[in-house]
Amino acid sequence: MSNNNLEQQASPKNSPSLIPKGVTIGLALFALVLSLAGYVFRLLAGDPLADVIRHASVLVPLFVVVIPVGFWLGSVIMNKVKGMHIQRRNALTLGWLISCVTMLWFMGAYS
Repeated sequence: MSNNNLEQQASPKNSPSLIPKGVTIGLALFALVLSLAGYVFRLLAGDPLADVIRHASVLVPLFVVVIPVGFWLGSVIMNKVKGMHIQRRNALTLGWLISCVTMLWFMGAYS
C-alpha cells in the first residue's frame, strides 16, 4: 500500500506539462484562417486568380506548416543535443502562435 502511495505522489512531478490539445488545434485553425483571409479580399478587389493562387501557394504553407514544423524540429534537436525535455506538441503550438502573431503583425503593418 505504501509503494502505491509513493508512485501516486511521484507521478504528478514526472508527468509532462502539455498545452491542451484544443489550444493546439485552435491555433492551427486560426493560422489557416488568417493565412487565407487576405486572399478573399484580393480576389474581391479584382486581382487575377493566377496571381492570388501563386502568392497563396507560397505563403499559406509557410505560415501553416513550415514555421510550426521548424519549431518542432528545433525541439527534437534540442532534446537530442542538449538533453532537454521539450514536448513536441508544445513546440508545434508555439510555432502556430508565432505564425499567428506574425500574420497579425503583417496585417497591421500593411493595412
